[in-house]
Amino acid sequence: MNYPEPIFVSETTSTNNYLANLCDRQNQPDMTTVYTTYQSAGRGQRGNTWESEAGANLLFSFVVFPEFLEARRQFLLSQVTALALQEVLSAYTPDVTIKWPNDIYWKDRKLCGTLIENDLTGTCISRSISGTGINLNQEQFPAHIPNPVSLFQITGKRYEQRPILEQVLERAACYYELLKAGDAETIAGRYKEVLYRRDGFYPYEDEAGIFQARIIDIEPIGKLILEDETGLRREYMFKEVSYVL
Repeated sequence: MNYPEPIFVSETTSTNNYLANLCDRQNQPDMTTVYTTYQSAGRGQRGNTWESEAGANLLFSFVVFPEFLEARRQFLLSQVTALALQEVLSAYTPDVTIKWPNDIYWKDRKLCGTLIENDLTGTCISRSISGTGINLNQEQFPAHIPNPVSLFQITGKRYEQRPILEQVLERAACYYELLKAGDAETIAGRYKEVLYRRDGFYPYEDEAGIFQARIIDIEPIGKLILEDETGLRREYMFKEVSYVL
């Protein structure tokens, strides 16, 4: 699948906001992309902000219009983006996994984060904007940011933003074509293969406290299925459980 020439902006408040405004003003094709090396008001999951050193990293958003996709299956869009990122970044360093639902981890540290914003028309998704920040060349991070890591810190090498962006878009476009063709099974299967902590028991925390459990499945709606050490099955949607790192 071809994708339009990515649009570079030297600075913006948020690439998600920039792209949403662009789409509101004029119809755009699938995979229209905006990227920058600095955003002043980037947003992350759970209402967090995304902090990034100016010029050091790759910040981008792309849009698709999956009107064929029911809202209850929107987790597939998260999987499409996460798989593209995991595959591309794995070519630069080993030990890259997807931490449910869509963070990209190197070992136990966060290399990349994504915020997906969907618009609905009826029961289907009319527009989906996926915004991602990849820590590329940042040498140090503020102390209050938990467990970040950059590709530079891992490999000791510096990276140009544009080639990595193009690689991610190419993989995302391929997975989106799979989604359009109705092959959700391949997407879900590959996602499970590269999950962070997919084997063994690890600590998690929910509203009742910390417990040890292992991942046994990810349901199509995105629900995380855990089994604790007593054999009890535990089910969680986003924000209902956290990893203890």
